Amino acid sequence: MNKRRLPALLALLAMLACLCPVPVRASGSVYFTAAGSYVLPLSDSTMPFWTGGYLYIPTTVFTGSAREALGISQVLNNAQNRVVLYSGGRSLTYELGNNYARDNDGVTYYPGAVRRNGVVFVPAYSVSRCFDIVYSVIDVNRGSLVWLRQPDYTLSDSLYADAARPTMEAVYAEYLRAKEQASPPATGSPPASSGDKPAPPPEPAATELDGKRVFLCLEGGRDSGALLDALDSYGVQAAFFFPPQELEPSGDLLRRMTAEGHSVGLLLDGAEGPLEEQMEAGNRALAQATCRKTRLAALRDGGDGQPLRDMGVLCLRPDLDRSGQPLRTSAQAENLLQRISLSSGDTAVWLGGASSAGGLRALLSAVEEAGGVCQALTETSQRG
Repeated sequence: MNKRRLPALLALLAMLACLCPVPVRASGSVYFTAAGSYVLPLSDSTMPFWTGGYLYIPTTVFTGSAREALGISQVLNNAQNRVVLYSGGRSLTYELGNNYARDNDGVTYYPGAVRRNGVVFVPAYSVSRCFDIVYSVIDVNRGSLVWLRQPDYTLSDSLYADAARPTMEAVYAEYLRAKEQASPPATGSPPASSGDKPAPPPEPAATELDGKRVFLCLEGGRDSGALLDALDSYGVQAAFFFPPQELEPSGDLLRRMTAEGHSVGLLLDGAEGPLEEQMEAGNRALAQATCRKTRLAALRDGGDGQPLRDMGVLCLRPDLDRSGQPLRTSAQAENLLQRISLSSGDTAVWLGGASSAGGLRALLSAVEEAGGVCQALTETSQRG
C-alpha cells in the first residue's frame, strides 16, 4: 500500500465515527472480516469460523471492493459443486465434498471447502499459501477481526484495528438492526420491568499470572500446521519436539517453525536404541532441512537422560504434563490455566501431540488475559 494514502485512510475511518453513531448494546462475540482497507458487511451467514483447527472465510470475500484489495477473484459453479479462486497465473480449485484443493501446478492443499447456509467457505491457510496473502485474527471490542491483505500492507495489526474501529462499530450497528428486523418481538407479552430482572450471578475471580512465563511444549509432526496457525494468530512461539522419523517428511513445517521463531527439539525413545545415537541422527536430519541443530530433547522412555545431558542437551522436565488429557475445549484451557497459576515460578507445560488448535487458542487467550507470557523453551531458558 502507498504510504501517502495512510493519512487519508486513517482520516476517512475516523470520520465514520461521527457519521455513524451506534448503540452500546451487545449481541455476543462476532467475527468481523476486512480485506485491505475495507471492513466488510457483517452477517451470520458469512461470518468466519473455526473448525478442525482451521479458520474458514467466505468466498464472498473475493468479490467487489475486497476482491480488488486482495487481487483474487472467484468463480462458483453450483452445478459442478466447484469453486475456483484465481489471481494472475495462479488458481486454486475446490471440489465441494472433497477434503482438499489443488492449484494449477497440481499441488494439494488440505483441508477442502465447506458449504454453510448456502455460502462456500475456504480455509484462510490454503488461500494464504497459494496466493501469498497475509491474514491475522485480531481481538477487538465486539469479538475478533479477520484481516486479509497483501504482504506489503504497511499498517500493523494494532494500528489497523484502531483505525478500523469506527467502521466496525457502524457495521456492527447495521448487523444488530438487520437481526432485529428479521426477528420482531412477540406480541401479547409486555416487556419485564427492570425490577423483574434477576440479579446476574457473581463472576468468578479472575486468574492472575502477573508476568509468569509459560513454556508451551508440543509433539511435532506433519499435521502441526494448524497449531502453528493458532500460535501465529497470537504472536506466540512454542517448542515442538519431533520423533526423528518425522523430521525428513516435515521439511516445510520445520523451515516455517524456525523462520517464525519456534524452537525445535527431538522426541526420543530409549527403546529405539542409545539416546546419543538418536540425538546425532536426528540432528543430521534437522540440519539437512533447516541448516540448524538442536540441543533440546524430550524423552518417552529413557531414564533421566544423563547421557544426553553429558552432551550438553537440555532434557525437558515439564512442570505440568497434559499428554494424557489433550487440550481441546475452552473448559480444559481454563482448568489448565488454574493449574499454571498454582505452580511456582515459570511453568513448562507438555501438551503432547493430541491437543487441537482450537484448544490451544483458548489457552493462549486465557494466558494473555491473565497477564502471562507464552514463550518457546530454549536450551538457555532459565526457569523458576
